[in-house]
Amino acid sequence: MMSTQEDPHALPNFESGPNLTAPKLYLPPLLSSLPEHLLHHQPPLDPQYPPLKTHTRLPDIDPASLSLHKALHHFKPLTTDYASVPYADAFNWSELVLPEEEEREWYCVVFRSKRKPGRDDISLYDADKHAHEEAIRNGGLILYWYGVPNEVTGMNLATCIWQSRKHATAANSQPHHIKAMRLAAQAYEIYTLERYRLQKLKGSSNVTVHIYEGGEVGW
Repeated sequence: MMSTQEDPHALPNFESGPNLTAPKLYLPPLLSSLPEHLLHHQPPLDPQYPPLKTHTRLPDIDPASLSLHKALHHFKPLTTDYASVPYADAFNWSELVLPEEEEREWYCVVFRSKRKPGRDDISLYDADKHAHEEAIRNGGLILYWYGVPNEVTGMNLATCIWQSRKHATAANSQPHHIKAMRLAAQAYEIYTLERYRLQKLKGSSNVTVHIYEGGEVGW
């Protein structure tokens, strides 16, 4: 099966753009926000959705999310056709083991896409890079994973796991994310969003994936 051999704590390199040959897994170290020295020359954030982080810039993470963060080091797709199968069947969820006494839910966002022929615009990859840094700076991102287009269908998949829906909403309202979404609408023939709850129940060591049907998720 497919796996990612690179350091999962290293910020993703978007410079390869359309030449990406293997999936990328990114796990923000301890879920902390980006250090202050990486925040220079950034546009002001939307005051309606301020970053959800501690004033000390120390990691803000609950025990269950820390356990998930550790388990996700083993996160991988179960098939090369991950962009065309249900989210619950695409990855090795059943292999992620957490302490039985913990209980929690997390918010997942899935992006399925198919690029238009000839639309390998580097500006989109640049926008994705800035949007990704913006999301990390906002706080609450547990995992970011993106694949490569299927050689036959052209379909691709990327996914994020957040500590809460509020964290995801705050990040998605920021200017770089909005710009990336607008460019994506021009560059992709197919670009769809799906939302899920990742659930861990007390007494079980596994997580399960459920379709998001409304309301808040996580905290």
